[in-house]
Amino acid sequence: MPADLAVIGLGPYGLPLAQAAVAAGVATIGYRTGPEAGSLSAAEQRRMLSGGFRPTTNAAELGRVRTAVICAPTPRGADGGLDLSQLEAAARTLAAHLRPHTTVILESPVYPGTTEECLRPLLEEGSGLRAGRDFHLAYSPSRVDPGNRDFTPANTPKVIGGLTPACTESAAAFYGRLTDKVVRARGPREAETVQLLETNYRHVNIALVNEMAVLCHDLGVDLWDVVRCAETKPFGFQAFRPGPGVGGHAVPQDLTAHGGRTLRMVELAQQVNGRMPGYVVQRGATLLNEHGKSARGARVLLLGVTYKPDLADLHGTPAQEVALRLMELGASVSYHDPYVPAWSVLDRPVPRVDSLYEAVADADLTILLQQHRTYDLQGLSVKAQLLLDTRGAAPTGAAHRL
Repeated sequence: MPADLAVIGLGPYGLPLAQAAVAAGVATIGYRTGPEAGSLSAAEQRRMLSGGFRPTTNAAELGRVRTAVICAPTPRGADGGLDLSQLEAAARTLAAHLRPHTTVILESPVYPGTTEECLRPLLEEGSGLRAGRDFHLAYSPSRVDPGNRDFTPANTPKVIGGLTPACTESAAAFYGRLTDKVVRARGPREAETVQLLETNYRHVNIALVNEMAVLCHDLGVDLWDVVRCAETKPFGFQAFRPGPGVGGHAVPQDLTAHGGRTLRMVELAQQVNGRMPGYVVQRGATLLNEHGKSARGARVLLLGVTYKPDLADLHGTPAQEVALRLMELGASVSYHDPYVPAWSVLDRPVPRVDSLYEAVADADLTILLQQHRTYDLQGLSVKAQLLLDTRGAAPTGAAHRL
């Protein structure tokens, strides 16, 4: 066998898995399912290649591995639900080359029931094999947290739900090579619903603290001090912090587009988080007005336009809507981000500033959207005419906080 593992889909879920597998000494091939944007640096890519990772466009190689993990993207579709088209295409490709005794695992975010109701029939029809008898089939939710240096695949427990107990154990044997702890779910549906709960938990709690940010501003209360004090409680509370919106690849799911089931808390969370870019622009326009300036014609500098600090990933970033709304108000928008050399909003290039301190001093309003480690917020706050800090990162009293 040329490899132990095939990772199908080299986007935000597949690349980290392949990286972890190579680091653990697992011979790995990678098969793209579409125009996936990788987030690995050139040095990380070189390490993977030197460690034995091999990208391939030859689908026949998928039939010569012990384990195949499908990590195809499942973005939000036109109807608001998950678009499973890349997952289905990946399944058909794998099915045409699937051999007996292979362990097939799905890691893409999906609706509960997808492994059994969508993936299983595609694999069985395309291969002539039967899941649970001729090959193993399981689901394992991806728990990737890009940029997190404390929790890596090695020390993050992996949840697995197999079609049969034997399927679960086969998948557990594979993941046991990559991680310190494997958690066995009752079945694929339970494992799929773990992903649903974990993703929605994040969005609902971010929405709560975003609502608190708006309320505290109206009441004249320092939210950041409130959170600082609240997080000292050793039980019953986990600190979340507000921001200009929610980005990233994990799409909140209320199941409306899947059988008409609605999770009201998730629906409300989406509404709250979806309003935050507009609220940031409103706060910025108010600040300008309070200092005798209009948003129309104002020079507005956006600091950090990625969805997460210290990563070159723009997927779902709220900076897009913030910039667009400012442009619609007539503001002259520019940006700075050490990870983004060029940036466009609706095909309109946004000017990138090179001399950061000069640009901050020249801007009528600077909005910190992402807290990259390279930003000296003490020095920038001194230079700025007006600084709106949406991350609570600037020194207390040095900026207007969200």
